[in-house]
Amino acid sequence: MTSRIDVFKEMLEADPDNTMVMFGLAKEYEKTGQHADVIAVLEEYLAKADDEGNAYGTLAKAHELSGNREKAIEIYKKGIDIAIAHGHPSMANEYRMTLDLDFAD
Repeated sequence: MTSRIDVFKEMLEADPDNTMVMFGLAKEYEKTGQHADVIAVLEEYLAKADDEGNAYGTLAKAHELSGNREKAIEIYKKGIDIAIAHGHPSMANEYRMTLDLDFAD
C-alpha cells in the first residue's frame, strides 16, 4: 500500500514546480509530525508560490515544534503581512493571537 506521502512525492517527481502538490506534501508531513520535512517543503513552496498566508502558519508551527521559537515568530509576522495583503484579516488576527498567547514572555 502506497502512503499519501509517497503519492505526493511521485507527483512532485513528475512535476517538480507544482506548488499545489508541494503544499499537499507539506500537510501530509505535518500530520505525521515530520517537522523538518514540513519546513523544507514549505520553504521551497514559498519560493515558488504566491501564498495567501496559510503556508506561513504551517511553517511557523513547524519551526515552533522544532524548538526554533524566534524563527516561528518571524514567520508568523510575515504571515500576518501576507494575509492582510491578500484580504484575509481573520487569518492575520489568528496569527496575532497566536503570537500574543503562545509567544508572550
